[in-house]
Amino acid sequence: MSTEQEPTTPQDELSQALHAEQPEVDDHAAALDELQDRWRRALADLDNLRKRHAKELDAVRNEERARTAAAWLPVVDNLDLALTHAGSDPSAVVEGVKAVRDQAVDVLRRLGYPRYEETGVPFDPAVHEVVGTVDDPDAEPNTVVQVVRPGYGEGRRQLRPAAVMVSKRQE
Repeated sequence: MSTEQEPTTPQDELSQALHAEQPEVDDHAAALDELQDRWRRALADLDNLRKRHAKELDAVRNEERARTAAAWLPVVDNLDLALTHAGSDPSAVVEGVKAVRDQAVDVLRRLGYPRYEETGVPFDPAVHEVVGTVDDPDAEPNTVVQVVRPGYGEGRRQLRPAAVMVSKRQE
């Protein structure tokens, strides 16, 4: 038996070192494959969630649209009824139209958009739109003295501001 070792080259040493680390490299590769698989599954889940949410949102929109349209049906029915009686007593038709308008205002209130048309209140640009000014000695400056067109809604939920005439500063 010879006790002499064969001379090794640097290339042989590198090859032996790589083979010694092979199980560790295989573990890293397996971990990387698992992470990539989990990442792809997460992306697929996210895409499925996005699609499901879009369908649910569309369904909710359709339900709300139908609920709102159903709330307006009695108003339309009463307008049709008023038109069928247009040839009769004119004062009854006017009263009927006023009743239908009140019904329409109530529908808007129930939908979360109450009507406001107060006079004598300070001008507030968040809820009022000035369409003109008037010289009114009895009113404080920047006070709403006339509502030209009522506003609907409150706070951040406004359909439109009230169009108002405001008293101007007297000089």
